[in-house]
Amino acid sequence: MNQDLRYPIGPFTKPKSFSADDRTRAIEEITHAPALVREAVRGLTAEQLATSYRPGGWTVRQVVHHLPDSHMNAYVRFKLALTEDQPTIKPYEEARWADLRDANEARLEASLTLLDVLHERWVMLLRSLTPGEFARTLKHPEIGVIDLDYLVAMYAWHGRHHAAHITSLRQRLGWG
Repeated sequence: MNQDLRYPIGPFTKPKSFSADDRTRAIEEITHAPALVREAVRGLTAEQLATSYRPGGWTVRQVVHHLPDSHMNAYVRFKLALTEDQPTIKPYEEARWADLRDANEARLEASLTLLDVLHERWVMLLRSLTPGEFARTLKHPEIGVIDLDYLVAMYAWHGRHHAAHITSLRQRLGWG
């Protein structure tokens, strides 16, 4: 476990190479992310959900609501890259989204269910793609041109990253 509370599993690093086996493993991680997050929050109280995973960081509730926000954007980015020639995608202000009322007050189950059904569709799409389709690109204004393999690797990390925010907090505070 990484000691930097921002990155309990370490920061994302772009893979030097990405094989078919790497892609399969990453898709499996995306498949299991909703269950990982659901398990991470199982049994937490309202007070615990209102606890920040680190000083100055989001609350557990905000982390959970962030995941479907982020992964919906990812799903749309995949669709754009698959149907347009190197589209320029629009970044979003995730910190500002986390400050909106729904990210602070909505029932956790709403986002957990959204994550479940979103991943069902997303994984179906991912498993249908050919290696050539994973090579398709999009332009991210802050990152540059990236291919879908990069995004698969990044979002496999992303689900584990945020689940680890919650599980490492539970561990540090003895929440079981």
